[in-house]
Amino acid sequence: MSLFRKKDLAAMLAQAEDGGKGLKRTLGAGNLIALGVGAIIGAGLFVRTAAAAGQAAGPAVTLSFIVAAIGCAFAGLCYAEFAAMIPISGSAYAYSYVTMGETVAWIIGWALIMEYALGAATVSIAWSEYLNKLLGHRIPYEWCHSPFESLADATGVVRHGIMNAPALVILLLLTLLLIKGTQESAMVNAVIVFVKVAIVLIFIVVGWQFIDTANHSPYLIPANQPKVLDGAGKVLADYSGVFKHGWGGVLGGAAIVFFAFIGFDAVSTAAQEAKNPKRDMPIGILGSLAVCTVLYILFGHVLTGVAPWTDFVDPTKGKEASVAYAISEYMPGYGWLAKAVTIAILAGFSSVILVMLMGQSRVFFSMANDGLLPKVFSELHPKYRTPYKSNWILFVFVGAFAAFVPGSVAGDLTSFGTLFAFVLVSAGIWILRVKSPNMERPFKTPLVPLVPILGAVICLAMILALDGQTLKVAFLWMVIGLDVYYLYSQSNSKIFDGPSLAKTSYVTQMLPIVLATIGLIALAVITMDKVTVFIAIAQLILLVFAMFNQMTMLNKYTGKQ
Repeated sequence: MSLFRKKDLAAMLAQAEDGGKGLKRTLGAGNLIALGVGAIIGAGLFVRTAAAAGQAAGPAVTLSFIVAAIGCAFAGLCYAEFAAMIPISGSAYAYSYVTMGETVAWIIGWALIMEYALGAATVSIAWSEYLNKLLGHRIPYEWCHSPFESLADATGVVRHGIMNAPALVILLLLTLLLIKGTQESAMVNAVIVFVKVAIVLIFIVVGWQFIDTANHSPYLIPANQPKVLDGAGKVLADYSGVFKHGWGGVLGGAAIVFFAFIGFDAVSTAAQEAKNPKRDMPIGILGSLAVCTVLYILFGHVLTGVAPWTDFVDPTKGKEASVAYAISEYMPGYGWLAKAVTIAILAGFSSVILVMLMGQSRVFFSMANDGLLPKVFSELHPKYRTPYKSNWILFVFVGAFAAFVPGSVAGDLTSFGTLFAFVLVSAGIWILRVKSPNMERPFKTPLVPLVPILGAVICLAMILALDGQTLKVAFLWMVIGLDVYYLYSQSNSKIFDGPSLAKTSYVTQMLPIVLATIGLIALAVITMDKVTVFIAIAQLILLVFAMFNQMTMLNKYTGKQ
C-alpha cells in the first residue's frame, strides 16, 4: 500500500453523477457568486477594516485590501481550475485525493473541519453577541454565554453562563434550511447577501459626502507616528515596527484583512450541485472574490475618510464597533444607519454560518463516499436529496461547541484550516500540470508554475505567522486525525488494496503517525504542559493500537500470497 495512492479522476467523476442518484444540480453562476459573497462578507468587512487601519495601515488600508486580494487571487485561480476540471463536492479534499493521494487528502479533509465546522460554531457565538447588542442586552447573561464564562455586574454579583441559547437557535434554523434543499438555502442566502450588500453600498454612498480629505493625509502612517495611549497611559498601538508604518504597514494591514476574504473557497464545495460546473465554478469563485474586493476598497476609503484612523484603536470610541461609532460621531442625522450596520453584521454572520455548514456537510459527503468516514455522512434525504444525517450530526457537534464553549477558544484555528487548504490546492495544480498535461481543463490557471508557487508561499507564510498556541492546537488536531485514519479510514477506503499493502514495508506504512507521535512527545517535553503531556501519553497508547492494527492487516494479506 502506497501512502500516496490516488483516486482515479474518471471514477471520481462517474461517482459524482451516480446515475442521477447524487446531489441535485440546481445552482447557476449567480447562485454561486451569491454563495461566495455570502461566505466572504461577514463581520470581517466591518471589524477587520478598522482594525487594519488603526493597527498598521492607516488610510492606506485600501492598498492593504488590494495586496490581500492579490494573495487570495493566486489561490482562487487554482481553485477555479480544479473546480471546473473536477466538478464534485469535497473542495480541497477531493482535489488532493486526485493529485497527492489518500493520506494527504485525509489530512486536508480533517483540517477543513477547522475551517468549516469550527468556523460555523465561532461565528454563531459572535451572532449571539451582536443579537444581544441589537436587543439592548435583554437576553440574560446566563443564556447567552457558556458555563466557562462569568461576569461581575455593577453590584459586584458574579453571574455565570449556562448555555449560549441564541447561537444554538441560529444553528438549528440554518440546519433545517440546509436539509430542506440547496436551492432553497441558496435563495435565502441570496436575500441575505442583497440586504448586507445594500447596507454596505448605502454606507459608501452616504458616507462619501462626509469624507474629510484631511483624514487621508498622510496616506501612509509616518515612521515617527507617536504611540496611541489610553487615559491610564497604557499603550494601545505602537507604530515603530517594520510592519506598523509606511509600505511595511500596508503589508501588515494586508495580513490583518486577509482573513476578511476567507470564504470564496466554500463555493467549490457546491460543484456537484452546479448546473454547468465547468463554466459556472470559475465564475462563482473569481466573481465573488472580485465583487468583494471592490466593495472592500470603497468601504475602507469611506471609513478612513469619515473618521480619523487613530480612533479605531481606542476602546472608548468603538474599536470593534468602529463603523457604528464613525456613523454616530461623524455622520449627523444618520443614527439609523448605525443600527442598520448592526443588522447587516447579523445578516453577514447568518450567511457565513449557512455556507460553512453547507461546505462541511459536502466535504463529509465526499469523504464518506470514499469510505474514509462512516456511510451515514453520505446518506441523502429521499425527497430533498441533501445529506440530512450529516447535517444533523454536524448540528449536534457544532451546536455543542457553540452552546457550551467560549468563542475565544477557537482562536485562529479556522484560519489555519483555510490556509492549509490553500497551500495544498496551489501545489496540486502544479503537480497535476506535470503529471497529466493533456487532461481537459475548461479553465486554466495562468502563469503556471508561478501563480501556484506564489499562492503556496504566501499562504504558508501566513500559517507560520499565526501565534504559537494556535499552531500547537492545530498540530494536536492533526495528530488525532491520523489516529482516526489508521484505526478506521485506511482499511475502509474504497480504493484499499490488500496485496499492495503486503508489498509496502511496515516502516513506510507507519511513518506518518510515528513521526506525528514523536513530534507530540517533543512538544510535551519542551512545554511540560500537563494537558499536552496527558495527550502525548494517550497518543502513545493509540500508536500501539494503530501498529497492532496495521500488523494484523499486513499478516492477513501476506498469508494470502
